[in-house]
Amino acid sequence: MTPMLELRHVVEHFDEVHAALARRGAADAVAAIGELAQKRKAGLQRIELLRAERNDANTEMGKLDKSSEEFAKKRELLKSVSKEIKQLEVGHKEVEAELTQHLLGVPNLPADDAPDGPDESANVQLRDWGTQPALDFDARDHVALGEGLGILDFARGAKLSGARFTVLRGAGARLERALMAFMLDMHTEQHGYEEIWPPALVKDSALLGTGQLPKFAEDVFRIANAPPGAEAADGKKEPDQHDLYLVPTAEVPLTNLHAGEILDGAELPIKYTAYTPCFRSEAGSYGRDTRGLIRQHQFDKVELVRFETPATARAAHEELTAHAEAVLQKLDLHYRVMDLCAGDLGFGARRCYDLEVWLPGQSAYREISSCSWFGDFQARRAKIRYRAQKGEKPQMVHTLNGSGLAIGRTLVAILEQHQRADGSVKLPAALVPYMGGIEELLPVG
Repeated sequence: MTPMLELRHVVEHFDEVHAALARRGAADAVAAIGELAQKRKAGLQRIELLRAERNDANTEMGKLDKSSEEFAKKRELLKSVSKEIKQLEVGHKEVEAELTQHLLGVPNLPADDAPDGPDESANVQLRDWGTQPALDFDARDHVALGEGLGILDFARGAKLSGARFTVLRGAGARLERALMAFMLDMHTEQHGYEEIWPPALVKDSALLGTGQLPKFAEDVFRIANAPPGAEAADGKKEPDQHDLYLVPTAEVPLTNLHAGEILDGAELPIKYTAYTPCFRSEAGSYGRDTRGLIRQHQFDKVELVRFETPATARAAHEELTAHAEAVLQKLDLHYRVMDLCAGDLGFGARRCYDLEVWLPGQSAYREISSCSWFGDFQARRAKIRYRAQKGEKPQMVHTLNGSGLAIGRTLVAILEQHQRADGSVKLPAALVPYMGGIEELLPVG
């Protein structure tokens, strides 16, 4: 697996890389790489020197009498040199493996025009859409609304699976399904994405490719000892035992559809959308957002993924963000767009826009989509290239993705922004056909 940052680039531009990573508070990520690179270089030089000595000795031995004392000395020298070469080669492999692990843990370099800042407090609002609902009553949060409507059953979700699982009932289950179909229809019919229905279980190579592994191993659910005897794409048998992981987002299978491939430049851009259930352990988030649907171990999401040339990627980032925004606008949901500062960027992102939807029940904006441009970060790890013209050298594609949208949080926003004083909820007109003509949700009892 190829790390995002090539060793040569890090070594030859160490100060530049160090300064870029310092912008995101990750300068220490390359601290050990310089020393390891020097160790690797010295080892290679020694190996090459000894190989030259071995070749010279072989040449000289060919000219000597095999019964001579000098021949015997050369033979002993060869044994000694060969032994040292083997030891050095073992050491070299160990250094290479250590370097690879270090490089896999180095985050992407932020784009030059990403705002400076250490954390979310420095994010920059680019725009907003719509207005905050002017409620003339005390706003309920989605938990109170959902329970009053009889559509959210948190107690039975916990009984079945534990904390941070929920059962959707009746109109709530239908609303979840309606949102999925509505979003997929928008992105395929209006925005030109090809719909994919990918597996919800992937191998570790897919998570390495998009950057979830090895750094975020605690955040994903691992299914050990997958069924034996599975066939690979080439018809060969997979190892009898291999681990699979539940997808944390459809970004993982969609991006890795083209892992190890050289794409035809004439086919770019490639645009995919997919619905998947998503699974996250939420390691490190315990005590945060424990109420309701905001931070669940299992949730539903529609994802957008694009493969672009370096020349088109920046414009594609703006377009992908607009496609995610269009869903919120169709649902008449007030939101804002935040340009994430370098210190708040995700591990693989060069630039990221967060769409934050207003939740009256919390009197706060909450993220509902992150639209990211990765440059060639994921392409290097997953070995995804394209050839611009026949006969030209392949080069790395640029990948982008964004939620289009997180379905559970969209349901939350609909309940809270479109609530009425009596606890009922008016559904957005765009969803009515997907709800079989149902225009409102009414309290039970």
